[in-house]
Amino acid sequence: MPLVLVSACLLGQPVRYNAVHQRCDSEVLAQWLAQGRVVPVCPEVSGGLPVPRPPAEITAGAGGAKVLLGQARVVDRQGLDVSHAFISGAQHVLVQAQSQNIRVAVLKQGSPSCGSGYIYDGTFSGVRVTEQGVLAALLAGSGISVFSEDQFVAANEMLLRLEAGEAG
Repeated sequence: MPLVLVSACLLGQPVRYNAVHQRCDSEVLAQWLAQGRVVPVCPEVSGGLPVPRPPAEITAGAGGAKVLLGQARVVDRQGLDVSHAFISGAQHVLVQAQSQNIRVAVLKQGSPSCGSGYIYDGTFSGVRVTEQGVLAALLAGSGISVFSEDQFVAANEMLLRLEAGEAG
């Protein structure tokens, strides 16, 4: 049975920067939980950041791929460069996913770690840019299909295709 990575905040764990969660009421997620498919992850906590912590954004809205290449930084609202923690946490999650042969992830949209369709532009003004967070970019670049919390149905369809391929 294929497992799926899910952002811990979507599961009700208060791991976000402001120590709250973003519990998701998805029927697909409830089904996965009942089946024991879910592997909760929070790359920022895995990277050693505390809860709560100052909010962070990727400079110039550059995206997680550029952070991974050293061409952009993740900076918190106080100006502290927290790139290392974001990269370290993302690498930890990737190792975990690879060790369990995980091929699908559902991550929290907008996060500088987990955003798959958008993140914020680095000005802390609420402006969105079409880029991925650090973890989303690392997973996608490693062949793992990344979805947002608005895409549980599509993620489940991918999971079912993978499962059928394993059975065939």
